[in-house]
Amino acid sequence: MPACPALFISAPASGQGKTTITAGLARYHRRLGRRVRVFKTGPDFLDPMILARASGAPVLSLDLWMVGKDACRHLLAQAAAEADLILIEGVMGLFDGTPSSADLATAFGVPVLAVISAKAMAQTFGAVAFGLANFRPNVPFFGVLANRVGSARHAQMLEESLPPTLRSCGHILASDEIGLPDRHLGLHQAAEIDDLDARLDRAADALGQTALTALPPSINFGAPTPPVLPRLLQGRTIAIARDAAFSFIYPANVALLEALGARVQCFSPLADEPLPAGSDALYLPGGYPELHAAALAANARSATSIRAHAAAGKPLVAECGGMLYLLDQLTDTEGVRTPMLGLLPGHATMQTRFAALGMQQIDSAHGPMTGHTFHYSKLSIALVPLCHATRPQGDAPGEAVYRAGSIVATYMHAYWPSNPAFTAALFDGKAF
Repeated sequence: MPACPALFISAPASGQGKTTITAGLARYHRRLGRRVRVFKTGPDFLDPMILARASGAPVLSLDLWMVGKDACRHLLAQAAAEADLILIEGVMGLFDGTPSSADLATAFGVPVLAVISAKAMAQTFGAVAFGLANFRPNVPFFGVLANRVGSARHAQMLEESLPPTLRSCGHILASDEIGLPDRHLGLHQAAEIDDLDARLDRAADALGQTALTALPPSINFGAPTPPVLPRLLQGRTIAIARDAAFSFIYPANVALLEALGARVQCFSPLADEPLPAGSDALYLPGGYPELHAAALAANARSATSIRAHAAAGKPLVAECGGMLYLLDQLTDTEGVRTPMLGLLPGHATMQTRFAALGMQQIDSAHGPMTGHTFHYSKLSIALVPLCHATRPQGDAPGEAVYRAGSIVATYMHAYWPSNPAFTAALFDGKAF
């Protein structure tokens, strides 16, 4: 059972620079010729795009609830057998959420590096670091990195504020040339940041001046235990819309379709590409259709092929932004209305604040499928929901699941490996 150096990068809150530091570390060690595997805690599509560019390998999700503890252990063990270093980026603050980043790090014994933005902070830095390290004594704490430091003198003050029991891993000076741009839903997509590689290299250079140049402790995650999957989608071709408008796709979801025997082919509605010939089913994932509404509305070849697919009664699975594309209209935050495909009777309106956020699951005859929701639009639709997702905490109903002919649509982003049988049924048109 191979052991592998591993480090968990967390923070006291969102916005501290976790992704920049994780990506910079991945790039630093990759430049040394090391094989780096990066994971992201919780449901996220945007950070993994950055981390994949930095590490040169797909970035998978780890979450004790959505992915499951056994599946997380298998993914980590599989990575340990292939890599020289494992990095895990946390979500929000170290102790936020149920389960939290701290729960995940503790479950697998991965030491935690706390990244703390020191902007507008001096000696309180030591108090925050001490609190993170001691709030729950069972959390394996590695050390602390000061981010966005103003000067050498500022860095000295921060380091002097730390108690002797805490390891300082150094500091990163504030720089607009390192930070990553963001917008609603999170960071920009990797392909949209023209100078991303230069930013990653500058972050790697800066981290090369810290104690993080040394590899963290090695962790034994046990032997990989891959699931044995029946070839329930053998011989079927599944088309996936994939471009800047439709990009919220878990790599594990695509891998599952292929493991179930499906042939996966991608196409771009934004480039006005038609569905690949011979497509048996179609997946329209989430993304940013609101940013590309005019182009999507003008692209007749894609629209015609998707409408023909639905008219033929072939399965069509749409999530969040993919569902918005199927509506009659989409209204942006400026009040501009744009016609969409007209395959679902309704319209959506974008807001400046999020409308829903959190983990959810859909229950079916095949058992539950886990996932999450996070969107800024409100939906008005003339369909009675087929069912509603449920939440792991609280009794309030989750997202509605709609069915119209062969279309199944919902705001919820599903993590398909949580239920392979349900996934196969979705793309066979037999889920409900």
